[in-house]
Amino acid sequence: MRITRRLEFDAGHRIPDHASQCQHLHGHRYAIEITLAGDVITAEGVAERGMVMDFSEVRDIARRELVDAWDHAFLAWRGDRKVVEFLATLPGHKTVLFDEPPTAEHLAVTAYRVLEPAYRDRYGNNLRLERVRIYETPNCWADATKNE
Repeated sequence: MRITRRLEFDAGHRIPDHASQCQHLHGHRYAIEITLAGDVITAEGVAERGMVMDFSEVRDIARRELVDAWDHAFLAWRGDRKVVEFLATLPGHKTVLFDEPPTAEHLAVTAYRVLEPAYRDRYGNNLRLERVRIYETPNCWADATKNE
C-alpha cells in the first residue's frame, strides 16, 4: 500500500548559470509530496490500525527533518560565491547551502536522502520512503526515488 502527504513551503533561490529568468534571485511556493509504502497495520488496539502511517506523523517528521529548515529560507549553491557572501551580510538571515545549484531535481534528491532514514520501518510494517516529489511551480516538478 502507498500513501502520500503533501506540504508546502516558501523559499528563494537562483540558478546562476541558467539561460533565462531563473538566473535572478527569486522565490517559489514549493510543495513537497512524500510517498511511503508499507503494509497496512492490523494490530488491535493501536491508533494506526488500518493505516500505513498516520498522515499527521508523516507531516510532523517532514517538518522536523526538512521543511522547517527550508521554509522561508534562501536555498543557495555554495559555488554561487557572490550570493553566498551577500547573504552572509544579512544578520540572522536563514540560508541553506547546497553542494549543487538548488534546482528542483537537486532539491528532490536531497530531500529523499534526508527523509529516507526518518521514515524507515517505524512500525515493523515494512515502511519505506518510495518517492519525494518537489514542485517548484504547480506545473513543474522533480521526483527522486531510492536509486537516484
